[in-house]
Parts: sequence; structure tokens; C-alpha cells
Amino acid sequence: MPSSLTLESARRIGVIFKRELAGYFATPIAAVFLVIFLMLAGAFTFYLGNFFERDQADLLPFFTFHPWLYLVLIPALAMRLWAEERRGGTIELLFTLPVTPWEAVVGKFLAAWCFTGLALALTFPLWLTVNVLGEPDNGVILAGYLGSLLMAGGFMAIGSCVSAFTKNQVIAFVISVVVGLGFVLSGFPLVLDVFRGWMPHVVLDLISSFSFLTHFHDVSRGVIDLRDLVYFVSLIGVWLFATALILEWKKAE
Repeated sequence: MPSSLTLESARRIGVIFKRELAGYFATPIAAVFLVIFLMLAGAFTFYLGNFFERDQADLLPFFTFHPWLYLVLIPALAMRLWAEERRGGTIELLFTLPVTPWEAVVGKFLAAWCFTGLALALTFPLWLTVNVLGEPDNGVILAGYLGSLLMAGGFMAIGSCVSAFTKNQVIAFVISVVVGLGFVLSGFPLVLDVFRGWMPHVVLDLISSFSFLTHFHDVSRGVIDLRDLVYFVSLIGVWLFATALILEWKKAE
């Protein structure tokens, strides 16, 4: 893990962050991603989530589908983080600059995560709608947004690591979806039932503890447990650290 963050290191991360974030809006990528995300989020909430039929003032139908939205959309966004740099040969130019691989990884990740946060923030009309229609617990809704943002960071960190490993964006996308699906399904009863009966209960708890759903489920209902926050932060840190190691390895080749 890198040493303590210095002011100069933070400045370099900030420069990369600004460059990458501006890059999203220099192409149609930003508009396409935002439109697709908002359309799918609305469709899942109002149609599949039966928002009006439930007759409850909450955003549970909205948050329920976030793991599945992120499972596809975030790998589509993350696949170009490093694969595009490697394919175009610009990664060599990046590392000729006075910046470490860790700083580049953090800067690019924060830009992508911030962009995802913008897409999430643009769903605020749903929050306004539920307040007009009833009297929801806004603290629970705020917790749901926090959990969703952290989960998005987890998916993004996985996608960043996979993207650093290959030049092919399609391969990066597919592998990221498969790995993300593993983190989602590890908490499903269907998966746990495969191991139930021949594995100790502590092993089942361990498998379940790796699931995004296990940790996001409680947070989206307003139960903010320090263990859930530590899980997402640790997950992001581990995958970003792995990304930096891969880039160091590729750089030495």
C-alpha cells in the first residue's frame, strides 16, 4: 500500500481527476450513459418495482434494482479506464509524467466514481416525487443513496482492475460482469444452498459476507453498520491496490 498521502501527491491525483472527468463530457459517452442509467432506473422503479401499486412512501423499489443496474452499466463505463490507454499506447506517455501508478489509479477511479455519483444524483426527481406523494423517512433514503454510491465504487474498482489487465475493452467488460456477478450472487440462498449441508456454518457466513447484496440490503433500509462501510471501503482499496500492482507489472515488461 502506498505511503501516507502528501500534498504534492494529492495535487497530482487532482490533476488526473480533472482531466479524466472532463474527458467524459468531451465525448458522447457522458450523455449516453446518463440517459440509459436514468431511463433504466425509472423503468425498474415504476414498472418492475410497482412503485405506485405498493402505496408506500419509500424508494425501496428504486434501490432494489441498483445492483443489477451497476452490474452491467458500470463495467461498460470502467472497461475503457485502462484498456483504452493500453490499446492506444497513451499509457506509456502517462507514466513518463511525474506521477506514480497509484496516483494515476486513484485519480482515474475517482473521476469515474464521481461521474457515476452524478448519474445517481440526477435521480433526485424520484426523491421529490415520493415526498410529494407521502411522508417518507428521508434519513432512510439518504442512507440508501450512500449505500448505492459505495456499491457503485466497488463495481468501479473491480472494473478498473480488470481493465488494467487487458487491452481489449470487450474482454474487460465481460470479465468485469462475471466477477461482479460473483460478488452479487454469493449472498443468494440459491448459491449458499449448494454449500449448505457439507460446509460449516462459519464458511457459509464467510461466503455470504462477500456479497454486495448482503451489505447493501441493510444500508438501503437505513441500517448503517460500520461493518458494511468497512466492507465497501476495503473492497475498493484492495481492487485499486491490485490495479496499481498490475500496472507496475505491465510497466516493467
